[in-house]
Amino acid sequence: MASLLHFFILVPILGFIINGLTPNKKEGLLSWGAFFTIGIHLFGAIVFIIYWLQNGYPTLNLKDISLFKTNDYEFFIDFCFDKITVVYLFVGSFITFLVTIYSRYYMHREDGYKRFFNTILFFYIGYNITIFSGNLETLFIGWEILGISSFLLIAFYRDRYLPVKNAVKVFSIYRIGDVGLILAMWMSHHLWHENITFLKLSNYEMVHEHLQSHSFFGVFISLMILLSAAAKSAQLPFSSWLPRAMEGPTPSSAIFYGSLSVHVGVFLLLRTFPFWEQQLSVRILIGALGFVTMLIATGIARVQSSVKSQIAYASIAQIGIIFIEVAAGFENLALFHFAGNAFLRTYQLLVSPSVVSYLIREQFYNFSPRQRSIEDSFPKKIEYTLYMLSIKEWNLDSLMYRYLWNPMKMLGNRLNFLTINRVLVFFIPVYVFGLFALYNEEVIPPIIHEYLPILFSLIGLTMVLKSFTERKKARMSWMLIILNHFWVALSISFNEHYKYTETLLYLSGIIVAGIIGFISLTRLQLLEKSIDLDQFHGHSLKHPKIAFVFLLCCLGASGFPITPTFIGEDVIFSHIHENQITLAFFTSLSFIIDGLSIIRIYARVFLGPHVKSVYETAYRSS
Repeated sequence: MASLLHFFILVPILGFIINGLTPNKKEGLLSWGAFFTIGIHLFGAIVFIIYWLQNGYPTLNLKDISLFKTNDYEFFIDFCFDKITVVYLFVGSFITFLVTIYSRYYMHREDGYKRFFNTILFFYIGYNITIFSGNLETLFIGWEILGISSFLLIAFYRDRYLPVKNAVKVFSIYRIGDVGLILAMWMSHHLWHENITFLKLSNYEMVHEHLQSHSFFGVFISLMILLSAAAKSAQLPFSSWLPRAMEGPTPSSAIFYGSLSVHVGVFLLLRTFPFWEQQLSVRILIGALGFVTMLIATGIARVQSSVKSQIAYASIAQIGIIFIEVAAGFENLALFHFAGNAFLRTYQLLVSPSVVSYLIREQFYNFSPRQRSIEDSFPKKIEYTLYMLSIKEWNLDSLMYRYLWNPMKMLGNRLNFLTINRVLVFFIPVYVFGLFALYNEEVIPPIIHEYLPILFSLIGLTMVLKSFTERKKARMSWMLIILNHFWVALSISFNEHYKYTETLLYLSGIIVAGIIGFISLTRLQLLEKSIDLDQFHGHSLKHPKIAFVFLLCCLGASGFPITPTFIGEDVIFSHIHENQITLAFFTSLSFIIDGLSIIRIYARVFLGPHVKSVYETAYRSS
């Protein structure tokens, strides 16, 4: 029975490939391709669920393929099927099927018709890999696919300023969640000394035994899981990204931010519940986070002027309640609540254009304001204060900028003295010294040797900070990103004498993506003369092929699962010792800023209004 799980992964992949080969102008073939792919998947899901129930609903686990193996580490793909997967599978396939039917007509004659359906199928691949994942590594593959497909769908109207700007904002929050998951995997390797599966996590005796002697490890892993779940499910302090994501087409808003993608954080908590259920402090924190998010999001939803934003904050509030249910151990209730919230928000978003049109007509004839609301029972000062805070969305965006992004920009701006020539003059001799120290450790004093990994990791972080704030030279920003990965590889090489093939595995995708990406930017600069990063240029309009190639290079350089670098990142982190918190912090921070810098280059060079456009641009949304 477990071998049948391949069906649910392969069908969306096959549909994605077929649709990718279909000509752009064949709207009927494109929509029917997606319709049949998801329809077959839905039918197969219903048949398999019935068959699974008749056989006593066993928990299925399938260790599929080992991608990389050493004496003390193995990266393998693992699939799991239980009641959590059943609910997410049925809800996901049914909603995606309905949205696909809706989109066939809604997206008619749009320039990006093929791009839309391909991205929906790409998202569906990631969604199925995520819900069928049997370990964190497999889940992370689907997690990354969900992230990049979210960015592409929010920026679907890529010739407009606001969708592209908001897509970058959403990706920046997703990147924090990505690194939270990487750090959870890093510490779990040191806790279990293996690639642990979710099936093994359900063994209470084993989990309890390990956490008794490593309580700090357990709390750290649980907090990183909570960070990833909160970022993905738009809980505080990350709630402000969800309304911004509504800049995409209505069908993608319904499938992503109303129903499926936004509930993946809940899925992560449900999957890892056996691990942190005995940690009372973590359960209280999850419940408190959900409770505060519920209160604040409800207030914000009540004052929104945009129907999409109102639905987004209402969904955030409901997910906050689901967090409380998961923390309290009500797994079945949380699954039922997820299904109800997903169906309701999908319906609301799909009918929202019609409802707005109806209400605009209706308000002129028989609109009567509510006579009294719950807020009227508060003292007037509190009522007005809550109203103003809700109008300003509790300044969530400002807080993120003030305490996270602006400090990084300030540090990066202090590095304006760096130029390509100075970077190379500095990089080559210091890197040669690092290699000399690595292969001649006996001549390096132990006190210096101990701090070399942190020093080299800090140099890499400095370079990627400069890349993040670079406003003029796109090629220099790209080069700094690639050099950062070399510094990361060098810094961690000092920890253990592992085989050079592991470093090569990590750097192989970086080198290929870096070279092709640099060539793409050089080619574009020859054609367009100027590609600074001070504004959005929209060059995908005239150079779609270069834009596509560079997007693939961006994915490869950021560790997306299309190159060996994806496995290499996990392998590299497994060599950071559990007591090297500073090194882990610098490395993870460099990965966060690395991803932001990469997507920033792509967005500013290839997306947004074309630099020679004569039309006015809207710089603020409702």
